[in-house]
Amino acid sequence: MHPILLEFGGIKIFTYGFFLALASLSAIYLSAREAGRLGLPVARFYDLCFYIVLAALVGSRLLYVLLDLKHFLANPLKIFALWEGGLVFHGGVAVGLAVAFYYMKVHALPWRTSLDALAVGLPVGQFFGRLGCFMAGCCYGAPSNLPWAVTFTSPESLCPVKEPLHPAQLYEALLALGVFGVIYGLRTRKRFDGQLMLTYFCLAGLVRFTVEFFRHPGDYRGPMLWDWMPLTQAAALGIAIICGSLLWWWSRRRVEK
Repeated sequence: MHPILLEFGGIKIFTYGFFLALASLSAIYLSAREAGRLGLPVARFYDLCFYIVLAALVGSRLLYVLLDLKHFLANPLKIFALWEGGLVFHGGVAVGLAVAFYYMKVHALPWRTSLDALAVGLPVGQFFGRLGCFMAGCCYGAPSNLPWAVTFTSPESLCPVKEPLHPAQLYEALLALGVFGVIYGLRTRKRFDGQLMLTYFCLAGLVRFTVEFFRHPGDYRGPMLWDWMPLTQAAALGIAIICGSLLWWWSRRRVEK
């Protein structure tokens, strides 16, 4: 809607970058509060969050570039144009988790408890991140004639302009708030350490899988599988199934004990 938030003296503040920063700060704040409640060393936890944010940015951008490698090979400087949008959730998760596990091992942080603390802030970060996508016009929806369809008019938007589209970014943002409600409610009622993070990934995978049905076919999301499912949607479904299965298995083991 408004790709540029402010502009003065030739300096532009991009809305996408602003919301990305807000997403990171809000997620870190909520997660650190939960870490303190769980008795984790908060200062060390803040360091963990800092490295996860950096790793997630690199991983999500790297996967986005790989999914459309031909375009970026022809325009290599575009790889660094983060203000234009283009972050893939799954890439951020993979690299972010790898860095998180390494850091937790080196500094002897209890990994299940730490992941549960992170799970409290992640859906709120996802909410603000998708608002940024909406403002920039990336991750845009399919054509729609529904009453709540949105029409982008700014020539700097990353989506088709003057065409009513599903607000797919807002669908995911609102669903992420619902996920936050579930996670927040489970904080004091979880049955085993690690349950919150598994629940988040299971629900986030289902959210992404669902929202992908409303995405624009012209927004490239990797090769098509089975002639109808883009790679990003299949990955989301896989995450949901794996984490849902682990939730069931560990819950069952807990009951048997």
